[in-house]
Amino acid sequence: MKINLMIFISSVIEQEKSISMMKTFESDIHPVKGDIMDDPGFHNGYEVVKVLINYASNECFVSLHPLALEIEEIKMETYIEKLEAHGWRVVSKEELKSM
Repeated sequence: MKINLMIFISSVIEQEKSISMMKTFESDIHPVKGDIMDDPGFHNGYEVVKVLINYASNECFVSLHPLALEIEEIKMETYIEKLEAHGWRVVSKEELKSM
C-alpha cells in the first residue's frame, strides 16, 4: 500500500508562511491514530491525528500533528530543508485540494 505522510508546518513569527509537506513510501503496515511516527527528517516523533484509507487506489493518507516551529525553536526554512533532505516534498494548495 502507498503510504502518504502529511505534515502542516506554521510559524507565529513568520505568519505569512505555512506549508504542507508529504513523504510517500510503500508499506504493508499502515499507521493508526495515536501512533508516533519517527523519521530521520524529524527533530522529534509526531503523532498520527488522522488516517484515510482508499482501498480502491491502494493508498493511505496519514495526517501528522501540526508542527509549531516556536516549540522546536528552529527557523522554518531550515526545518523544510532538513525534511527535503530526507525525502519530504512541499505540497501545493492545488494538489491538496485534489487529494
